[in-house]
Amino acid sequence: MTTQPKLARQLGLFDATMIVMGGIIGSGIFMNPSVVAQQVHTPSLILGAWLVGGLIGLAGAFIWAELAATMPAVGGQYAYLRDAYHPIFGFLYGWVLLLVIETGGMAAVSITFARYFIELTRVHAPDWLIAVAALTVLTIINCLGVRFGGRTQSVLMVLKIAAIAALIGFGLFAPPIETASVAACHDSLTDFGGALVPVLFAYGGWQTANFIAGEMREPRRDLPRALLLGVAGVVTLYTLVNIVCVRVLGAQGLAATSTPATAIMRAALGPRGATFIAAAIAISTLGFLSQSILTAPRVYFAMAEDGLFFRAVARVSPRTHVPIIAIVLQSVWTVVIALSGRYEQILNYVVSMDFIFFGLTASTLFVFRRRPESVRTTPGHPWTTALFVAVCWLVVANTICRYPGNTLIGMSILLAGVPVYFLWGSLNRKRK
Repeated sequence: MTTQPKLARQLGLFDATMIVMGGIIGSGIFMNPSVVAQQVHTPSLILGAWLVGGLIGLAGAFIWAELAATMPAVGGQYAYLRDAYHPIFGFLYGWVLLLVIETGGMAAVSITFARYFIELTRVHAPDWLIAVAALTVLTIINCLGVRFGGRTQSVLMVLKIAAIAALIGFGLFAPPIETASVAACHDSLTDFGGALVPVLFAYGGWQTANFIAGEMREPRRDLPRALLLGVAGVVTLYTLVNIVCVRVLGAQGLAATSTPATAIMRAALGPRGATFIAAAIAISTLGFLSQSILTAPRVYFAMAEDGLFFRAVARVSPRTHVPIIAIVLQSVWTVVIALSGRYEQILNYVVSMDFIFFGLTASTLFVFRRRPESVRTTPGHPWTTALFVAVCWLVVANTICRYPGNTLIGMSILLAGVPVYFLWGSLNRKRK
């Protein structure tokens, strides 16, 4: 009897930390500070929103770190929801992750990369072709093995950090840009809450590192450390970027521009600064795509292992020890969305679903704490955990109020997974 090949445990602490940071840092930090400044209008509140969002992100990292230490299983959130509540909750998470959350975001980011790549190289090619080429190359890299994919992600992440550090360094010495003064605005608690929404989105993504627990050499030890180191590192970088934005542009100037990083680097280096930021955004988006291709397919792999998806998706290559079919499946669906041109509409559906599962996954900590295998490391539990869950579901409530149509579509996609779950369950029972 031949044994089935297994996932290879080849990732260490540095790889996992880069994966955590790579899941968070996309192109948003180069543009999102202006979105926050449009909601609140003083430097103290702008920086306060990023600090509060960072604290909420750290609270989430502590929760996911404890979940990782308690249950270092492949699939991350899928596995926690499956084991704490019922397999249908894990399946529904994987269902929307594949259909819209991960692939919709990847499609949008791949087109963003293509546009900046074309701007930098002046190559004459449609953006969809560059996007497909980038996805293809990264898919091949990740099919060659988790070590190869992890090293590629680490290199791209180091380049991202270097680019952000350069932005901070040049920004500290760039001359302030004078803007016309405007009438003072009196910010309310509602305004501050509105500013937190883009901040929380900018800090999201660290949870995907838990998907690859089954390929870490020491997941119980290294994954919790990577989560805390990675999120703390991003909070530091984001805070420094916003200090520079406020220093150079001022609160009013920051709110008035949609490209604050470009404005800062142009003030520091002239036209070369704008080119530098275009290159930094291209690298950052490529790093996000690399991280997504490395991590999310492990969820579909875990679903297939449980008999809740095509059995072929659970196959591991005997040569590279990675789930090649799961990786290719995600990339193919991403290409379909990118070519359809509907990725922007899909992103509108993502918000409510993503934060529903954020809150639901964090709540599994209350369940696991009642079990003997629980590793109790989250400071302030149950209060900090309850606060994190409440924040997640307040974001969902805010999204429902502001975008009821998009939320309804998202919920419809989610609920469509219920009959599919029972269909897969029925097919699995027949196979047995």
